[in-house]
This record gives sequence, structure tokens and C-alpha cells, in this order.
Amino acid sequence: MAKLHFSLVSPERELFSGEVDQVDAPGSEGDFGVLAGHAPFMTTLKEGRVKVFNEEESIVFDVRGGFADVTPAGLTILAEYAAEVL
Repeated sequence: MAKLHFSLVSPERELFSGEVDQVDAPGSEGDFGVLAGHAPFMTTLKEGRVKVFNEEESIVFDVRGGFADVTPAGLTILAEYAAEVL
């Protein structure tokens, strides 16, 4: 499976950066998932959870607001608040 480059950045720091299989996020127009090769788009985010899937593992982050930008280079989320769910 092709990999997607994903970065999650909050005002304090970059929480995640790496190659993953899939990312699901809470868009203001509805939840969405991104895989490698996804069509470019930009959207605002609502409060919810970003789920990062990579092989057999997953990481979950709580986010509140911000933007998601999907480009040919990957997905970048600039969140107003983000924290890993432990």
C-alpha cells in the first residue's frame, strides 16, 4: 500500500510527522478519510478526533478547530489545539 505523508501541528509544537496508511479527521462539513493519492482539498476542522492508521497500529489525537490541507505531497493539519489520546 502506498504511504501518505502526514503532519499534525499545534501552536505549541509538531505532534506528528511521518508516513502513514490513512488519516481520518473531523471536517466541519463532515468527517473524512485521506489515503495516498487523494484529490487535493482544504477544509476547516471541528472538535473531534484525528485517527492515524499505520499498518497494525493506530494513534488518536483530540483536536479543536484548525485547518486540514491535502496536497499531492500529503496531508497537513494545523490545529488550534491538539493532544494525543493516551
